[in-house]
Amino acid sequence: MAKKLVKKIKVQAMGGAATPAPPLGPTLGQAGINIGEFVKQFNDRTQEKKGQLIPAEISVYEDRSFDFVLKTPPASRLILKAIGKEKGSGKNLVSKAGTISREQIKKIAEEKMTDLNANDIEAAAKIIEGTARSMGVEVK
Repeated sequence: MAKKLVKKIKVQAMGGAATPAPPLGPTLGQAGINIGEFVKQFNDRTQEKKGQLIPAEISVYEDRSFDFVLKTPPASRLILKAIGKEKGSGKNLVSKAGTISREQIKKIAEEKMTDLNANDIEAAAKIIEGTARSMGVEVK
């Protein structure tokens, strides 16, 4: 018999470096999850993505057991990594944070394809271009 799903939680943590400290610990504690067990499993599964912000969707079941699905890093983080900046422009129409090439956009779209609601790479690239423009990053 399938376990009864009680709650779904979305969290973001650094790959390979999650700790039970806030904000992750209290969020998991409120859901009744064994925090140490989650941190250990998360860090084991994200060792190769160390230093990247990794979203996870956690399903909590009636017997307080859980499982989680790892997502790809946020598009904004991948764009900032590609242009070598720490943050985008606060005023995207007035000042530009940097420039990104279509090749870099396509590479990011390929990486994010599993999490995007797009039928092909061109549609995914348009989504990534929109994110870049909203961050004040010029697409060339």
